Amino acid sequence: MPAETAAASPGPHATPLSGQGEDTRVGRVEGRAEDTNVGQGRAGDTGGGRAEGRGGDTNVGGGEGRARDTGGGEDTRVGRGGPRVWVLGVRHHGPGSARAVRDELTRIRPDLVLVEGPPEADGLVALAADPGMRPPVALLAYVPGQPSRAAFWPFAEFSPEWQAIIYATGAGAEVRFCDLPAGHGLALDADPVRRDPIGELARAAGYDDPERWWEDMVEHRGEAGTLDVVAEAMRAVRDGHVAEGTEARREAYMRRTLRKAVREGFARIAVVCGAWHLPALTLPEFTAPEFTAPEFTAPEFTAPEFTAPDLALSRATPPGSTPSASPSGLTPSAPGLPGRRAGGSAPQAGTGPAATDGPGRPPSAAEDERLLRGLPRVRVEMTWVPWTHGRLAAGAGYGAGVAAPGWYEHLFTAPGHPVERWLARASAILREEGLPVSSAHVIEAVRLAEGLAALRGRPLAGLSEVTEAVRAVLCGGDELPVELVQRRMVVGERLGRVPDSTPMVPLRRDLRDEQRRLRMKPEALTGEHDLDLRRPLDLGRSRLLHRLALLDVPWGTPRRARGKGTFKESWSLEWRPELDVALVEAAVWGITVEAAATSRVRDLAGGAGLPELAALVERCLPAHLPGALPYVLGRIEDRAALDGEVRHLMGALPALVRTRRYGDVRGTEGLAGVTESMLARICAGLSPALTGLDEDAAREMAALVDGVHAAAGLMGSGRWLTTLAGIARCDDLPGLLDGRIVRILCDAGALEDDVAARMARSMSPGNPPARSAAWMEGFLSGGGLLLVHDARLLATVDTWLTGLSSQEFVDVLPLLRRTFGAFPAPERRMIGRRVRSGSPPGSASGSGPGDGADYDDALAAAAGRTVREILGHGMSGAMGGRP
Repeated sequence: MPAETAAASPGPHATPLSGQGEDTRVGRVEGRAEDTNVGQGRAGDTGGGRAEGRGGDTNVGGGEGRARDTGGGEDTRVGRGGPRVWVLGVRHHGPGSARAVRDELTRIRPDLVLVEGPPEADGLVALAADPGMRPPVALLAYVPGQPSRAAFWPFAEFSPEWQAIIYATGAGAEVRFCDLPAGHGLALDADPVRRDPIGELARAAGYDDPERWWEDMVEHRGEAGTLDVVAEAMRAVRDGHVAEGTEARREAYMRRTLRKAVREGFARIAVVCGAWHLPALTLPEFTAPEFTAPEFTAPEFTAPEFTAPDLALSRATPPGSTPSASPSGLTPSAPGLPGRRAGGSAPQAGTGPAATDGPGRPPSAAEDERLLRGLPRVRVEMTWVPWTHGRLAAGAGYGAGVAAPGWYEHLFTAPGHPVERWLARASAILREEGLPVSSAHVIEAVRLAEGLAALRGRPLAGLSEVTEAVRAVLCGGDELPVELVQRRMVVGERLGRVPDSTPMVPLRRDLRDEQRRLRMKPEALTGEHDLDLRRPLDLGRSRLLHRLALLDVPWGTPRRARGKGTFKESWSLEWRPELDVALVEAAVWGITVEAAATSRVRDLAGGAGLPELAALVERCLPAHLPGALPYVLGRIEDRAALDGEVRHLMGALPALVRTRRYGDVRGTEGLAGVTESMLARICAGLSPALTGLDEDAAREMAALVDGVHAAAGLMGSGRWLTTLAGIARCDDLPGLLDGRIVRILCDAGALEDDVAARMARSMSPGNPPARSAAWMEGFLSGGGLLLVHDARLLATVDTWLTGLSSQEFVDVLPLLRRTFGAFPAPERRMIGRRVRSGSPPGSASGSGPGDGADYDDALAAAAGRTVREILGHGMSGAMGGRP
């Protein structure tokens, strides 16, 4: 913040600040130096008197303004001419831009920093300095009551905007966001991004990869003047461009914010924004020559000869050669280009009046106000949320995602020997996975990466070179470990963290407390977790994950547990930033996870049908919601009593029966009474429900029959098989259902007649071929091993197929292909071998399992002895003489 604001009346005498440091005395301090200030005002003197003197101040005029003694002899008072404004054009999430912004802010020491971002988040900026804040993080804006309408503004440690915020909070300067408010952005339909300036510059320079061009020109260099060259490049690319739509409104709002800051009296203002917007923010009223350093006057900033072809930054010179004094070397010295100062200090970035004359002149304040007048707006709320490197790679937020956030973070945090440090980290990761990677491998990989960079004319090995070195030397050409390095290093596994003081909806805060209580740390990388529900800690974790799933917050995804015990669960956990939005959406149901899940279940049960209610019970029971389960069970009893549709009962029964298995482990009551009543009603109404069905309805009913059969097996009820045996005697069943019921009865040993005879009757020439094929599909849907082990059934199928005419075979071929195509490949091969071996249909007709014609007692004797030993009969016979 500026030190002081006061009014000053014009006067003939000068009242400058002495410029020798902050004076805390009461009285008058005078000094002599070259001073061109005329006017009277108040300075940042904490002593209660007047501070006068001569300093290197070029401001002219008198009037209202701010002044602060920076202790270094520089007067930052604002006179009638206006403040000093630096516009720092950056690349979002660019480590080179982040370093340049940090250094430039340290040099110019602004009292106000404007950052591209939603101004509704101004009150959250101070949290960036909290020790509990760890990037990557993102600003989340959402519409209360409509949380799906949300937007993110992500920040990584290597983001220039984040470095600007960190500098301002540490230096005591005020920081504000200056982009179009999120309330307008969420109310407007955003225009698609039409241009890629980095891509245009890369193509002009002969590069086919914009990322590679940016690395060569910016990330791998780091000379002073980086921001100035990027600014000039963007002016050239944007020459003749006319902003429209959302882009024009955003830039108009940025200019409005800048003008407002000037009216408030800030003396030194730094604007950190995307380089594309820089020409639009170079306002003529803030770029008068008297406010720039003498070596950066207006004539020096005009560059008529600096056209886009000249900015086709040529490929970097190989190491050891002399860089050209062109923008490609980032050390411009041509006339009209802002280069280094004679003394080696960096110039003011983007402050020259270039692009302020002619057609490309930014609109006036009145024009901006007309453009912004009447914009739709919605009320939004803002907060900080954790972000991940994986989401940065997805191109979210500014629309400027980076493909390799882990690599860029490495370039920012390890500017010295980045290639050597990167390959050493890669070798450590590979050694953790058991791969033999030694220091000699790392040395050779470094040599290879540097050699590739030299051959390609790059100033330093980039990501492509180090990846090829990892693949060739560290991984021996194996792509699997290369993918591991890609996932853990190039993209990265980092998940940010926000402090406890961050504004949160109550539901999010309760979830955080539950995560701490259950020792479940959110991680960006997918982790596998096996839970033993007999342990209270794991049981609590399971309940939390199931409750979040009911709230549509899928932090965990169930996996197939190892083992068949019902007391085990297996989950894959991965925290994603969008889950914070889901929590905001779910906050309408309650302030705690349990209360919200209970309210959500009761709401879902209100208008659900019987199958949906059964599925809801199956989800509700493991979540342990005592306030919701009785309500859902009551709804099921009511709907089951009133719903006469057998299909609904059949669809609901399997889910209810499955939930009975968890009664003892989870401490909830069973559902025996409800399920027994539903099964009885299904058995009573099944026969009429199976008649008069078309093909699609029969296929749907067959799936329901399978589900009820599995549920009846878990219940241990014999009523179901009795019902099916009675239905199997009917002659008006659809072929698919008839075959399926016969197969169920055959597998259960409850078929009244011989299965081969039943198949022969169903596939006799008197039946239409389509019905016979449907019967076969239903019969064989449980698997084809029956044909392998029962030669009579195989012979029946073979006889039926060979008896079809050509047209009949073509008609039933799709059904046959669907039937046999569902068999596993080994089963199809065994069936084919039986048919090819000539396992004679005629001889097989009387050789079923049990007549003993195909068995050889001598060959079976060895197997018999082995079985006896396994069962213990062999040992007992040897010891006690028993057979």
